Amino acid sequence: MRIDVLTLFPSMFQPVLGESIIRRAQEKQRVEIALTDIRDYAQDKHRSVDDKPYGGGPGMVLMCPPVFAAAEDVAGQGGPVDDVVLLTPQGQQFDQAMARDLASKKRLMLIAGHYEGFDERIREHLATREISVGDYVLSGGELPAMVLIDAVVRLLPGVLGDEQSSVEESFSGGSLEYPQYTRPAAFRGHQVPEILLSGHHEAIRRWRDEQATARTQQRRPDLLNETDT
Repeated sequence: MRIDVLTLFPSMFQPVLGESIIRRAQEKQRVEIALTDIRDYAQDKHRSVDDKPYGGGPGMVLMCPPVFAAAEDVAGQGGPVDDVVLLTPQGQQFDQAMARDLASKKRLMLIAGHYEGFDERIREHLATREISVGDYVLSGGELPAMVLIDAVVRLLPGVLGDEQSSVEESFSGGSLEYPQYTRPAAFRGHQVPEILLSGHHEAIRRWRDEQATARTQQRRPDLLNETDT
């Protein structure tokens, strides 16, 4: 997979892309992540990328010319782009199902905006989908883009050491994940459930299923309701 990120602050991504699972995924050539500075495509000597909104109002709006120019140039540097994703609070809320869908693509382009927002023509004539990471407002789309990259990259084949890891995680099966324990078996008077020490794999599987359902019912019953419909 290739992921292109269009942003005004490419240096924000380096610490995240250079560590942990994302770094190893790139080293294994499971994913190629390319950062493009939108400001490099500004069309005046001041490298302007935003302007005041028509009709008045607070803040500055990201302009069409540099964003379109950056997207079109970057798109021509590789194979077809499957989705041009606008990171915006107005988008569809990101979830695990969406992460799996995006992980099935060959190439994604993420546009991380800043300032007050995007010129509407970017939404209408460039982006193919809009994604939000939650019902709150951040200073820009950089952090949401990093969240999306992390969620997608870890689902790519060969990225995680144990392929079952991504299958049994919270939200992957319509429920939260079951409780997990590791050594020591006893810690400050708190014991690991005996069933996990039994070696009885079928009994452990049933216990985990029961715990996952109970935890989901307690903490996120909406997930169970979605599964039932």
